[in-house]
Amino acid sequence: MLKVEIDGREVEVPHGATVMDATHKLGIYVPHFCYHKKLSIAANCRMCLVEIEKAPKPMPACATPVTDGMKVKTASALAKTAQNGVMEFLLINHPLDCPICDQGGECQLQDLAVGYGASASRYQEEKRVVLHKDIGPLVAAEEMSRCIQCTRCVRFGQEVAGVMELGMIGRGERSEIVAFVGKTVDSELSGNIIDLCPVGALTSRPFRYNARTWELARRRSVSPHDGLGANLVVQVKHNRVMRVLPLENEEVNECWLSDKDRFSYDALNSEERLTKPMVKRSGRWEETDWQEALGFVVSSLKNEQFGVLASPHATLEELFLAGRLGAPADFRLRHSDFTGDGKRAGIPWLGMPVADIGKLDRVLVVGSFLRKDHPLLAQRLRQAAKRGLQVHVLHSVDDDWLMSVKSKRIVAPSEILNSISSFSEVLKGGNNAAILLGNFAQQHPQAAAIHAAAQALAEATGARLGFLGEAANSVGGYVAGLPAAGGVPEVSRRKSLLLLGLDDLDLANPDLLKEKQLIVNLTSFKSELGDVLLPIAPFTETAGTFVSTEGRVQGFHAAVRPLGEARPAWKVLRVLGAMLGLPGFDYETIEQVRQACLAGRDVQGLLSNQTGFQAQERQTVPPGIQRIADVPIYFADPLARRSAPLQKTRDAQVPRAWMNAKMLAQSKIAAGEEIRIKQEKGEAILVSALDDRLPDGCVRIAAGHPATAALGPLFGALTVEKITSRQAA
Repeated sequence: MLKVEIDGREVEVPHGATVMDATHKLGIYVPHFCYHKKLSIAANCRMCLVEIEKAPKPMPACATPVTDGMKVKTASALAKTAQNGVMEFLLINHPLDCPICDQGGECQLQDLAVGYGASASRYQEEKRVVLHKDIGPLVAAEEMSRCIQCTRCVRFGQEVAGVMELGMIGRGERSEIVAFVGKTVDSELSGNIIDLCPVGALTSRPFRYNARTWELARRRSVSPHDGLGANLVVQVKHNRVMRVLPLENEEVNECWLSDKDRFSYDALNSEERLTKPMVKRSGRWEETDWQEALGFVVSSLKNEQFGVLASPHATLEELFLAGRLGAPADFRLRHSDFTGDGKRAGIPWLGMPVADIGKLDRVLVVGSFLRKDHPLLAQRLRQAAKRGLQVHVLHSVDDDWLMSVKSKRIVAPSEILNSISSFSEVLKGGNNAAILLGNFAQQHPQAAAIHAAAQALAEATGARLGFLGEAANSVGGYVAGLPAAGGVPEVSRRKSLLLLGLDDLDLANPDLLKEKQLIVNLTSFKSELGDVLLPIAPFTETAGTFVSTEGRVQGFHAAVRPLGEARPAWKVLRVLGAMLGLPGFDYETIEQVRQACLAGRDVQGLLSNQTGFQAQERQTVPPGIQRIADVPIYFADPLARRSAPLQKTRDAQVPRAWMNAKMLAQSKIAAGEEIRIKQEKGEAILVSALDDRLPDGCVRIAAGHPATAALGPLFGALTVEKITSRQAA
């Protein structure tokens, strides 16, 4: 350890620490712009100049290594003069348009100008003007004249997001931040550059000119999307969600958010929100009141054997009550193999705390569209890979994960199971190895056998086994006791169904909802799915609990009042249960529901990835062309699907039929042509596209999208036909 004296106070820091690290340890603030604890050191703003004994001039605290016995003064006359001088230079060309700037009130430059800037400028020359940039639908770069070239946004892209989408061109006062020619910023983590920008150069396009920061009330919340459970700050004005920001939690999301977490709030205020109960009569929707709607539902279900399908994005309390309605219920909507039920020792989970991902030295990721399914977990693996983590991949697509990959096997879906054991040698020799099963592996028709094979490999190599949770309550659904015997297909055999918080696009096979006698749809959005629509509150309008993929139980409260006549789903389910004459629906508060669900159990004690499933035999390759189905990041759940800003991004484009050159040649199709895809009884017309990284005999077609919903299941055999001019006519 090194001893350093700062402003007369002594502190010990490890070798390699900077003066800035030492000041943070003492709680001494040094002004800065380009420095950020999660980014590399750039030392280009010079705002953190401090006086160091025996140094000939002020030195940047962020880039000056500590030496033993060093004496530093952060607020001496010399340091203050240097800092004031830097501030004067920064303000020479700044437009000083604080009254109209979205960053006003939370601007780092504005705050520091008060303490380190002069009351008037000595410079009379014209200020420079930097033209605005169009870098996409999420981040606005309309006032780049405000930029102070801190390069935080550039470094974030390279170091955290893993892709250099922004860069700095020019020299001196002609320097400016730009995207590549004709390109936009398309990273799934792009919104974080808004938070990083210390001025108002990069702002939120959906939030632009909608409110001032001091008008907003702030509420803590938890993301309802992927299994990470990112911590949020929901900002509200006049009972309307205006913005969502990250709440720093080093053990979960650090200080980052994925764009889905950040921008999906737009759907909360969309015109598609359902605000009144509706009943379909003679094929037409009619608005009604709650009493009549509930009476109709109860009279229809009273003597019926109905099933319940619930979204894994619903709260723990909602799932618990949905499972007590006296009907088989399930939440594993995109799964297709339920033969492992009853053979697991506990609830499948990540197998380790999220923070431990960075400590792994070897990892095998099986069947995961990692960047899109789990953006922030991918970011943690990316940082670990920089520190030496060996990443191995087994999948059916060769997407760029923007990290160093030690080895990979890209095989057809039917070969995933047979290929797991081939990674035995690469996992051996590590002190801290893990095998992680992604969404694709969990949704696979051989999911139980894949789980068993991964367990056998983990036992043989000393690795840990984990599941990358698909949704906010993929673990919570098990805690709530929801999984039904036979899974979703068995539930969907009932003539009547009650749906909780889902669309037909959320199912592995949307056809399961066809030809039903009655569908009661508890939803936040208008829909053609169902015979009765009951408006329920989304996560910002209700209290609840999510159990993350690491088994972390996180509760949250409503940020705003329910819109219109929408009601929290747990209250609707409580009333339905009581009206159906079922016992155990007399809860008065959501805390009582949560306590009944957990029943004093420690969730961590329920978690186990052990399975007793025994695969009977290796499955042979099925005949025909195999489908590889991913779920696009912004179509994974009803909220993201209805967010207008997210639907304008590159990731929300209409799916194409991707295949390698050999497949195109065999089908006598050229890339860019319209083709007809058939799967079971369904078909879709899509545009073909070339991806030579795909395995032979496969076509990659996204699911969860209206353009491909008619195809049916996520996995299956396809036929590909070229559309002739006569067929098109």
